[in-house]
Amino acid sequence: MQGFQRKRRRKVAEINVVPYIDVMLVLLIIFMATAPIISQGVKVDLPQGEAEPLKRDSKPPLVASITAEAQYFLDNGSVQDDRPLMLDELAALVAAELQLDPQRPVVVKGDRQVSYDEVIQLMVSLQKAGVPSVGLMTESAEQ
Repeated sequence: MQGFQRKRRRKVAEINVVPYIDVMLVLLIIFMATAPIISQGVKVDLPQGEAEPLKRDSKPPLVASITAEAQYFLDNGSVQDDRPLMLDELAALVAAELQLDPQRPVVVKGDRQVSYDEVIQLMVSLQKAGVPSVGLMTESAEQ
């Protein structure tokens, strides 16, 4: 009688990664859902110190000013009109100036008493006019 021979099985050294992929996708969904919520509620602690002035050899900036009475003005460096502007007029004038010189810096000069909302509306209007970045004008502590 012939002897019964067993077939030897090789040991399989594989790791099942399907549960790890499931966990990774769940974490990805959680992070994607919570990221916008976290970024909206960030407390900002602004640094104390002097602002760096514009370089003397740089082009004169366009200065969009807003007074405490929420009146808008534009100083293009050559001719300053003392007439208050509407927000859309100011944006159109800035867009026209940037058509002539796209590298010209734009600065917002806001009164200390003006509301935060008014400054944000001005900055949004400048962004819609094609301004890539806006600086904020400050006074030094000595003045």
